[in-house]
Amino acid sequence: TNGDSNSNSNSLGIDFGASNTNPTTDMGIINPEDGVGAPCVIKVLGVGGGGGNAVNRMIQTAIQGVAFWAINTDAQALAKSLAPNILNIGQSTTRGLGAGGDPKVGQQACLENYEDVKHICDGADMVFITAGMGGGTGSGAAPVVAEVAKKECG
Repeated sequence: TNGDSNSNSNSLGIDFGASNTNPTTDMGIINPEDGVGAPCVIKVLGVGGGGGNAVNRMIQTAIQGVAFWAINTDAQALAKSLAPNILNIGQSTTRGLGAGGDPKVGQQACLENYEDVKHICDGADMVFITAGMGGGTGSGAAPVVAEVAKKECG
């Protein structure tokens, strides 16, 4: 499965390289150069293509003290993500091919991985969710992610 810490590929065999695919751990937290960590645990979750692009841009600007996650139904987009942590949602629903612009498919895909999203939010003091509204994954899955984050962090 995608949450298997011993595998960096999904059920379709798409290689995610060095990215963490285990929702129970955060990898690649960018810490401040002076070595002093942030006083709270902050996670930024990019949902869908637009959210993933926003996370990529944040990583490029070297925002510090944050755990970045890319969450998408499109396995190929995740394979190209700069995020150190990724979650391919809805593998049964979408087969890693995306939501096809349908928010209901994005919502169903996220519900399929509800427990994984819950694990991602565990231990966070603050969760920022970034997503584009207009496609399928961001529009459909981001509200589910927000609901989980509110329950787990609020």
